[in-house]
Amino acid sequence: MSPPALTCASQPALDKIWPRDSLKQHIATIQRRQTALKGVDAPTYVQRVPIVPGKEPVEDYDGNYVFADIKESHTSRAMISRYYKDMMDASVSDVVVIGAGSAGLTCAYKLAKSRPDLRITILEAGVAPGGGAWLGGQLQSAMVIRKPAHNLLVELDVPFDDEGAYVVVKHAALFTSTILSKLLAMPNVKLFNATCVEDLIIKKDPTGTQRVNGVVTNYTLVSMAHGLQSCMDPQTITAPIICSFAGHDGPFGAFTVKRLASAGLLNLGDMNPLNMNESEGLIVNNTREVFPGVVVGGMELSELDGHPRMGASFGGMLASGTKAAVEAARAYDRLEIDDGEVVSVRQ
Repeated sequence: MSPPALTCASQPALDKIWPRDSLKQHIATIQRRQTALKGVDAPTYVQRVPIVPGKEPVEDYDGNYVFADIKESHTSRAMISRYYKDMMDASVSDVVVIGAGSAGLTCAYKLAKSRPDLRITILEAGVAPGGGAWLGGQLQSAMVIRKPAHNLLVELDVPFDDEGAYVVVKHAALFTSTILSKLLAMPNVKLFNATCVEDLIIKKDPTGTQRVNGVVTNYTLVSMAHGLQSCMDPQTITAPIICSFAGHDGPFGAFTVKRLASAGLLNLGDMNPLNMNESEGLIVNNTREVFPGVVVGGMELSELDGHPRMGASFGGMLASGTKAAVEAARAYDRLEIDDGEVVSVRQ
């Protein structure tokens, strides 16, 4: 039996016969459009696999559950075609968010919701996004959020116990799973997990100002194995604005500010000991564009400015992410951009 024909969900008349290699077809389609990758919404490529007569799916939990027949290649093509389409679309983004912890997810959510015109790419080094926001402090479940940062919970419809000056979510995973589900449903957002940032793209803009204009990426496991194997080159994502929330712990902690400091472009501070009442306000109020093209928030900012650590209270993370979204939009709107690169800066 010949394999099922590949069809295009949004443009069925694009080609009568599709090549068996859907990735080649994807590339060919984009080339035929003769347009920049930014803003291209290439159609979704779907393998129409008919249900075999006599093998119809049956949902019967009395021992007669039957799945529709598919081939292993169908799953491979379904994943590969979408993943590499996402990579091609994201290769020029409007905003890249580094780190999908509570601050990074909040920034991406607020920015994507308020600015549906922006293509937002999120990079998370871990397999599971969420950072430390799957649990509260010391592996305990509840999440404490000081007011007024609880307003995000109201917006997301996450239930909580109100205990006066703060609220408590019964399990941190309730917040993280909710914001993830709402964020990833937005059409202008793509999350690449198990993907880390190895370096920054830094160029002079037309005014002669050094500016971060994208990131250098690789699969996290590849980055961590560089000492075992030579020549495992990375990829790049061009973007005029980077929002970094790489935290203060782990192998990629505070990556962006540390890289800027190692390049002689920033003076790096050192995170001070814990003081919750001081730390959260300092982190939120100082979330800003720390270098042209780079907005930094969350605990990564404490490594730059020397703010105290805040402990197991998440209000500062949520509010810092919200402020970063505002700062990122402001920074983006000051720029004139061509295919992801800054061509002028509005005064």
